Amino acid sequence: MGRMKQKGKAGAAKAYMTRSVAMKKLQCSLADFRRLCILKGIFPREPRNRKRANKGSTAPASFYYAKDIAYLAHEPVLKKLREHKAFAKKLARALGRGEWSSAKSLEENKPVYRLDHIIKERYPTFVDAVRDIDDALCMIFLFASLPSDGRVAPSLIENCSRLASEWQLYVMHTQALRKTFLSIKGVYYQAEVMDQTVTWLVPYQFTQNIPPDVDVRVMLTFLELYQTLLGFVFFKLYTDVGLVYPPPRDTEKDDSGAGVGAFRLQEATSSQSTAPKGKSVEVDGKRISSKDVRQTIKTIATTSDDNVDVDMPAADSAPIEEDEEEFVSHPSTSNPEEAAALPTLKTLASLPQSGSSKLFAPYTFWLSRETSRPIFEFIVRSFGGRIGWPASSGSGSLFDETDESITHVIIDRPIVETPHLTEEEKERRRRRKYVQPQWVVDCINAGKILLEEPYLQGQTLPPHLSPFGDRAGAYDPTIALTGQDATMEDEEVEENAVGSEADEEDAVPPEQAALKAAASAVDEAALRTAELQAEAAGIDYDTFEQEAKKSKKKAKKAVVEEEGEGEQEMNKMLMSNKQRKLYERMKYGERKRAVERQNLEQKKRTLEKAKKRQAKA
Repeated sequence: MGRMKQKGKAGAAKAYMTRSVAMKKLQCSLADFRRLCILKGIFPREPRNRKRANKGSTAPASFYYAKDIAYLAHEPVLKKLREHKAFAKKLARALGRGEWSSAKSLEENKPVYRLDHIIKERYPTFVDAVRDIDDALCMIFLFASLPSDGRVAPSLIENCSRLASEWQLYVMHTQALRKTFLSIKGVYYQAEVMDQTVTWLVPYQFTQNIPPDVDVRVMLTFLELYQTLLGFVFFKLYTDVGLVYPPPRDTEKDDSGAGVGAFRLQEATSSQSTAPKGKSVEVDGKRISSKDVRQTIKTIATTSDDNVDVDMPAADSAPIEEDEEEFVSHPSTSNPEEAAALPTLKTLASLPQSGSSKLFAPYTFWLSRETSRPIFEFIVRSFGGRIGWPASSGSGSLFDETDESITHVIIDRPIVETPHLTEEEKERRRRRKYVQPQWVVDCINAGKILLEEPYLQGQTLPPHLSPFGDRAGAYDPTIALTGQDATMEDEEVEENAVGSEADEEDAVPPEQAALKAAASAVDEAALRTAELQAEAAGIDYDTFEQEAKKSKKKAKKAVVEEEGEGEQEMNKMLMSNKQRKLYERMKYGERKRAVERQNLEQKKRTLEKAKKRQAKA
């Protein structure tokens, strides 16, 4: 006889644990429990049967895996949190008793925990960490734009601003930026780092306020984890491209509002360059390194005389220059006139690189004072362009407004007449293109330099579309209306044009009435009646046959649609309740998007009609 199962000792009741039970097991407060779950990546689970998981109770509760809670019980951070709780009690008692020396000693030995081991546990490889820095970058840029108050420390905001500048410096240096989108929420950027797509959001430079209903403690816990993660990632990225991390910062430029320009990229000097790269031995009073051995072996392999004695070169002798191997093309045996052209490493390196990363290299930009300098400085420099700005936007500009190399001026203000310009200023304005900021972003998303005329100062801008892969069948304002919509427009225009003539004709001609009856015929009797009516009206048989075929196609299409709807209803009956609700939500979303697209197309038709009327007038 098998062992009897006790209630609450097996199954869901053993696999799951409520939050209150977990806190009691870990002996920590709710705030510490939340912090541990965020740092370790543990989140609530939904059991199949909540009543069984809660041991027969139907009270609402949050459930966690029992194995996850056992995993948290051995976390070193939990031990540090307990030590901090004891430290807080000792410090409060010392301050209450007026023991200032003891309180100072306790403050100096305050327990502090580190998150390095958590980063290594959650991200086993570097690619995993790069793939997961999207949310970290969004959080960093958000806190870098927040004001410092009692809820957020100034040092925390300063650290977030430093991390944001370091990321922008790396993207500009490696020219990894690929897409940009100016939205209502902020500016979306997408870069390609280590073959991974990284997308992040940067808010606009408006005055930000922290809402009172937001739990900042939860966000600060996430920020604590993200700062450690980005520190690891940035160190690896900088060292891989041969740069010093963290990059040195000029305090004077930073105080004068230089922004990213306050940091200076510095190449890392290898500490191993002064030391010998390989092992070296001493032979007959001469020190021989592994490099000398390799060069001697190469000399032996290339010599034509096998009996020649080759002496090992001395350490102070001049190194043998190694020429790069060049592929020698040999003529084909079948076609001697055609030489073999095989690509080599040298020829591949000499090929022109993709121009998307050097899109703005031939151009020099000047920012008007009303444009956002941090946004366009980052965008233009990421694509190889030079950019300058007035002193009111901050220090660090490489040139002033009178520079002759400026090709484009990014301006976001209406055209204003300036009659008091000198001839030199007028000539300078004629040489430059005054474009609106959207032109820069659209050029990046298109991967080429667009025409400046639609984006000139004072022009109505074309639609600014998201480059992040919209769904199939979405409304695209840049594409003309479909053929059916265009036909409907022509018919409406014709109806409006001949509206007065149609009002005068009250009676419908018999030919049109016969064709209409043929088109609306459904069964054989109605078709026979329509045929007799058409014969009496003098309509030839071919025209009547075409209208009859159209009516049959319409009827068949309607039958197919009805059958399809009936089949869908039958399939819905075989679905489970959860699948049926999911299917209905999916269909509701499709219908909603279709209606939204129809409304947008109708608005476009209305605007085009208004333009045509204005052109005629």
